[in-house]
Amino acid sequence: MADDFESGDLFQDPEGYYPEDAPPTFAEHGMLSGQTVRVRLVGDHPLYGNLLWNAGRTSSHYIEEHTEDLIRNKDVLEIGAAAGVPSIVSAIQGARTVVLTDYPDPDLVSNMQYNADLSASMIPAREDGLRRLHVDGYKWGSDVTKLRAYLPPAADGSPGLFDVLIMADVVYSHREHPNLIKTMRETMKKSPDSVALVIFTPYQPWLLPKTEQFFPLAEASGFTVTKIFQKVVEAVLFEKDPGDEQLRRTVFGYQIRWSPEELASSKA
Repeated sequence: MADDFESGDLFQDPEGYYPEDAPPTFAEHGMLSGQTVRVRLVGDHPLYGNLLWNAGRTSSHYIEEHTEDLIRNKDVLEIGAAAGVPSIVSAIQGARTVVLTDYPDPDLVSNMQYNADLSASMIPAREDGLRRLHVDGYKWGSDVTKLRAYLPPAADGSPGLFDVLIMADVVYSHREHPNLIKTMRETMKKSPDSVALVIFTPYQPWLLPKTEQFFPLAEASGFTVTKIFQKVVEAVLFEKDPGDEQLRRTVFGYQIRWSPEELASSKA
């Protein structure tokens, strides 16, 4: 028997064996100001960078409507940003620093950076010449040192903290609720003016009670929760999905702030 048996292409997958990745597409978000934010979406990426979600659009409009008291000259962190429209709108509206984050997957992060670069001409320059909008990968609940490093130090020399957290369509991941709370506690400035915007749509309406468990967990972790709106949009995002259509078209908005007890303890 020959010792130099050759396998040839025996172990090579035939052409077309694996489905090709869907090519990236583009979507547009119309700002209330009349400007248009155009973003690239990540094909059919399993981490949902492939859609422009209703909660993201609604968050962006809320940011515009409340720019003066919420955004201008503030430091903003977006968690689970996907295409990053709320972060981009925050930068356009004059936030001092915006850090746009999602899961540290190379495709997602590079796409967020692409969108940040695509919108650069719409973002006003800072007087000190520093960038307003930054992009980074971040896993919920992990160390926040690199996120806080984008901010100037606090008066006591400690790493900076954020005035505003944007959390659009992240509470659907029920097992991640403790990690989201941990990130909130470690990134949000201890001030009565600091706020986390938690905005979501129940795309699986039968799981809404589990999704809403995030809010009593937040209250038990040193925060106060206030419902700020409930809006019904024109169309569902996934037409063929089961469940109550009215709920699948509804966007819920909440503000989460530090409790008075937490604020008092931080001054003690």
